[in-house]
Amino acid sequence: MPFAVYLLGLAVFAQGTSEFMLSGLVPAIARDLGVSIPAAGLLTSAFAAGMVVGAPLMAALSLRLSRRAALLAFLVVFLLAHVVGAVTTSYEVLVVTRVVAALANAGFLAVAMATAVALAPSDAKGRATSVLLGGVTIACVAGVPGGALLGEVWGWRSAFWAVALALVPAIVAVLKSVPGGAPDGTTDGAPDGTPNGATDGAPEGGAGRSVRGELRALRRPRLLVLLLLGALVNGATFCTFTYLAPVLTGVSGIGSSWMPAMLALFGLGSFAGVTISGRIADRRPVPLMVTGGVALAAGWAVFALAAGAAGPAIVLVLVQGTLSFAVGSTLISQVMYAATGAPTLGGAFATAAFNVGATLGPGLGGLAIEGGLGFRSPLWVSAALVGLALAVAGIAGIAGSRARRKPMEVDLRRAAQ
Repeated sequence: MPFAVYLLGLAVFAQGTSEFMLSGLVPAIARDLGVSIPAAGLLTSAFAAGMVVGAPLMAALSLRLSRRAALLAFLVVFLLAHVVGAVTTSYEVLVVTRVVAALANAGFLAVAMATAVALAPSDAKGRATSVLLGGVTIACVAGVPGGALLGEVWGWRSAFWAVALALVPAIVAVLKSVPGGAPDGTTDGAPDGTPNGATDGAPEGGAGRSVRGELRALRRPRLLVLLLLGALVNGATFCTFTYLAPVLTGVSGIGSSWMPAMLALFGLGSFAGVTISGRIADRRPVPLMVTGGVALAAGWAVFALAAGAAGPAIVLVLVQGTLSFAVGSTLISQVMYAATGAPTLGGAFATAAFNVGATLGPGLGGLAIEGGLGFRSPLWVSAALVGLALAVAGIAGIAGSRARRKPMEVDLRRAAQ
C-alpha cells in the first residue's frame, strides 16, 4: 500500500477528531458563549448536515482541480475554520465555522477516497478504504476523551487549536506525497468473484472527468442499492452509539464513570472491524456482507435482550462495534468498485449516504425513547434497520438474477429458431 494512502488516513483522523470531540465540550461551550446546552449541541447537528450536503457538492467542485490541489484546498479551509472557531466569542460565528468545516471535511473525504483507491493496487480498493476509515475509528476512540481532557485542562478552545495544529503535518504530507496531477484512468481491477458493476468506460481519474460524466456512471442500480444499504447499516450503528450511555447506565447498571472506557471499547471494535474488512473485502466481499449482516442484526437483538446484565452488554459493545464497521467498510469499498466511472462522486455519495444514516438512526432511536419504549428501544431499532438492509439486499439480488436470466433466455430462443 503506498505511503501516501496512510498519510491521507492521518488527515482523516485529524478531521474525524474534530467531529467527535464536541461530545465532551458541549457544556464548556455553552457556559463560555452564554447559550443553552441544546443550542451548543446543535453544533454537532450543523456538522452532520454540512457533511450530507457538502459531500456531493464539494466533490463536484473538486473535479475542476487536480486531486492534490483539491485535497490541499479542503485541508486549508478546514484549518482556517478551526482557527476562527478557536478565537470567536460569537455562537453564530461558531455555528458557521462548523458548517464550513463539515463542507471541507466532506469534500476532502470524497477526494481522498478516490485518490486512495487510485494509488492502491487495482485489486486492493477495500484495503485502501479501510486505511481511511481506520483514521475515522481512531478518531472515534481518541476524539471524545482527548477533546474532553484538553477542554478540562486548557478550555474548549484548546481542542480547536489542537486540531488546527494536527492538520499542518497533514498538509505538508499531501503536498509532498500525493501526485500533482489527477491519476491516469484505470480499469476495474476487482478479482474474479467480486460483485463489481461494469464500467461505462469513463476514466477513473484522468482529465476527462466531469460532473455530467460521473453522474451518468452513478445511475447503475447496483450502486444505488449499495448506497441505500450503507445508509441503513450506518443508521443502525449510530442509533445505538448515540444512546449507548443511557443504555449502559440506565439498563445495564454500569456506572457513568465507566462511559469513556465503554465508548473507547466500541471504538476499538470499530477499528478491528475496518481492519478485518481491509483483509477480506477485496477477495470475498459478499460472504463478509451477508454473514456479517446476519450476525449484526442478530447481535443487536441479543444486545436488546441481554442489556440488563453488565457482562454480556460489555462484550456486545465490542462485538457490535466490530461487526458494524466490518460490514459498513465493506459496503463503502464496494461502492468504490461499482463507481469506477465516477470515483470522486462515488466517494462523495458514499460519504453522504453514511451521514444520512448517522442522522436518521439517532433520530429514530430518539423517537422510540420519547414514545415510552425505554432505553432498550434503540437496540431494537438498530436490529430492524439491519434487518431491512438484509431484505433490500435479498430483493435486489433476486431482481438482478432475473434481469441477467432474461437475455440468456432470449439468446436460447434465437438459437433454437
